[in-house]
Amino acid sequence: MADKLHVDIVTVEGRRYRGDADFVLAPGSEGELGVLPRHVPLLTPLAPGTVKVRNEVRPDQVTVLADAAERAEDIDEARAEEARRRAESLLQQKLSDADQAAASAALARAEARLRLAELRRRRRV
Repeated sequence: MADKLHVDIVTVEGRRYRGDADFVLAPGSEGELGVLPRHVPLLTPLAPGTVKVRNEVRPDQVTVLADAAERAEDIDEARAEEARRRAESLLQQKLSDADQAAASAALARAEARLRLAELRRRRRV
C-alpha cells in the first residue's frame, strides 16, 4: 500500500475508525481540508462536521483526534433536531460570551448530525 494513508479517528472514548484511504476530507476551522498521500505533516483545529474517508489513498498516515465522533447509523435525528432547536433558542437570548460560544458549538454539532443523517438517508434511497 505504497500510496495509501493510514487513517485513525480517535476521541477521548477511544478509536472510532481505523483503515486505509486514498483521500480524507475534514471540516477545518478555516474551511474544508483535503489530505492526500504524502501530505506535509500538519496539526490543525477542526470544526464540527463530517469527515469523509475515500478508500483509494496511501503510504502516510492521518490521525483525526476529535472531541466526539459518531457513525451516521448511530444518530438519533429527533434528538439532534431538538438539540438544534434548543441551541437556536438560546442564541436568541442575551448570553455571556462563554454561553454564546457554547450555544454556537451546540448548534454546529446538531447541524452536523442532521446533515450526516440526511446524507445517509439519501444514500439508502
